[in-house]
Amino acid sequence: MKVSRLAASGALAGAAVLTLSGPAFAHVSVQPEGSVAKGGYAVVDFKVPNERDNASTTKLEVTFPADHPLASAMPEPMDGWKIHVTKSKLAKPLEVHGKKITEAVSKITWTADGKGIEPGYFEKFPVSVGALPEDADELVFKAIQTYDNKEVVRWIEVQQDGQEEPENPAPVLTLSAASEDGHHGSTAAEDASAKTTTAASDPAATSDGSDTTARVLAVVGIAVGALGVAYGVLAGRRRTDA
Repeated sequence: MKVSRLAASGALAGAAVLTLSGPAFAHVSVQPEGSVAKGGYAVVDFKVPNERDNASTTKLEVTFPADHPLASAMPEPMDGWKIHVTKSKLAKPLEVHGKKITEAVSKITWTADGKGIEPGYFEKFPVSVGALPEDADELVFKAIQTYDNKEVVRWIEVQQDGQEEPENPAPVLTLSAASEDGHHGSTAAEDASAKTTTAASDPAATSDGSDTTARVLAVVGIAVGALGVAYGVLAGRRRTDA
């Protein structure tokens, strides 16, 4: 009986871990490379997983927030992708580094000129952004993902307080408070953004801790589940032989 209970518990634990780790790969998201303090600059990655078994992602469109326009948004060049930056006139000019900015990036479009993101893979699309607003706790970036079979998935639903996560949530970037010494964020990103609003930022890719944790938990869950099933089978054989 003890062995059978262990087997059942192991299988349930494995299933639970897989269920918890699955959503980490489920939709387009935005993740910072380092700090994202209010009023500063940062490099962020738009992470795009391929959710289909029979199609590749060949296009990504990210719309930048109109309520908190960013004076600078510089995508990093990527092999296998063409990048188009769309700018729009601002109703109210911004002042950055003593200069008046009358237009801001409203959308960035990545279009694959190769295979794109094939089934079973994901890709990160880095962008240097700033200056981040000082009067907001988060920024919402609505994204549209297109597959080579013409399927379009719109990640544009905004999470409402107190409600469950929507089926197609929009990527959300959470901003932190500026440090007491007045430092607002990534110095490298700030320097790059101050020079030009169209040049590419330096690569600063980092491993994604949340992904690593999810994968480790998934593997552990599978191992525990398999061990439990093996014990269950062994116990059954022992009872049969008896």
